[in-house]
Amino acid sequence: MREFYSFYFDAFWIAIKSILEHKLRAFLTLIGIIIGVASVVVVGASISGLNSYVTEKISKVLGVNHFMMTRMAFSGQMDDEMFERMNRRNKKVTIEEYEYIKANCANCSEVGAQMNAGTDLKENGLEMPSVRILGVTANMIEIEEKEIELGRFISDDEVARSAKVAVIGYDIKDKFFQNSNPIGQVVRVRGVPLQIVGVEEKRGSMFGDSMDRQIYIPLTQHQLIFNRQEGLQIHGKSQQPENFMQAIEDARKALRNKRKLIGSEEDTFGVVNTQDLGKQIDQFTAAIAGVIVPITLITLVVGGIVVMNIMLVSVTERTFEVGLRKALGATKKQILLQFLIESALLCIVGGLIGLLLAAGVTQLITFLAEITMTITITYVFLSVGVSTVIGVVAGLYPAWKAARLDPIVALTQN
Repeated sequence: MREFYSFYFDAFWIAIKSILEHKLRAFLTLIGIIIGVASVVVVGASISGLNSYVTEKISKVLGVNHFMMTRMAFSGQMDDEMFERMNRRNKKVTIEEYEYIKANCANCSEVGAQMNAGTDLKENGLEMPSVRILGVTANMIEIEEKEIELGRFISDDEVARSAKVAVIGYDIKDKFFQNSNPIGQVVRVRGVPLQIVGVEEKRGSMFGDSMDRQIYIPLTQHQLIFNRQEGLQIHGKSQQPENFMQAIEDARKALRNKRKLIGSEEDTFGVVNTQDLGKQIDQFTAAIAGVIVPITLITLVVGGIVVMNIMLVSVTERTFEVGLRKALGATKKQILLQFLIESALLCIVGGLIGLLLAAGVTQLITFLAEITMTITITYVFLSVGVSTVIGVVAGLYPAWKAARLDPIVALTQN
């Protein structure tokens, strides 16, 4: 047993000395492995970061345990034929249906409604185009877990009496009330003066699109300003995650009953929920990983080819050394293991340097892009494991060639 450990220690030490004797060549050999490992880890961190980024932004917009019902709400992939069929079949959701669902959804902790429109804002010589105007019920603050920075949100009484009040997004405050407190001031939507009662906390942007460019007004006032009979979005929420799917089913059954849909008749409305969105995000990022990760692994294969080439050169240069060791009693297995250890060591060192490089790159991207990139243990093991295997595989032929050398012939090659 002692001889066993002694052999591996000596082989490891010889491998290190061989690498250090040719530092530049070793470094150039490692570049492919370093870049390959760094690429795999950075790609993995990017995919994980993208998943977290989108999930975080969606949770800021929608909250959790939240579902929506409206005429054309849907999730997942949909071809043109399916879309056209849904477009012909589905009907807009009405105020009466919202009230019915609210009264009959046993597992819903909250049921609210929202209408959407857009307009250009003009105040004091300043203009902001394409502002989202959202007519809402008062409980949308709980359903979507909105945070108010200044003032308050719309109240039930203000919705009931169509009050001319508004809660503005951070972009509106920053544009029109940069140097003053907006609470109590007026913003005009299509000429209608609305008193500002609150400012929503800044939510940031998602893929470059601001999530703070909106104004919330009472649902009833929204209907008056835009004079539309378009359908509602019904928003529901369950108090506990375990009741979430049952809450959706309660709301779905209520709307089907209201519309007198029976048996196998298809729903004439769409439903989407935050859990479905989360699954779609996971599927999307998994698809990206399935395409990109194999491509980045090719870099490691190229690095392995370089390692094999260098090891063949090393065998040629050390022919005399191999012959001498065999003459002194080294077996073919020991010579084979010697060169395999050296090849694997090169790739392991390259893998570790690649991990350090990846850590630096992910930190830099996190700082510059403001997207938290997370290095996952899966990609660490994948990259280092693959690089180690490649090192062993790349060293097999050179090691086999060295092990087969005739010691007499090898000693004459000096």
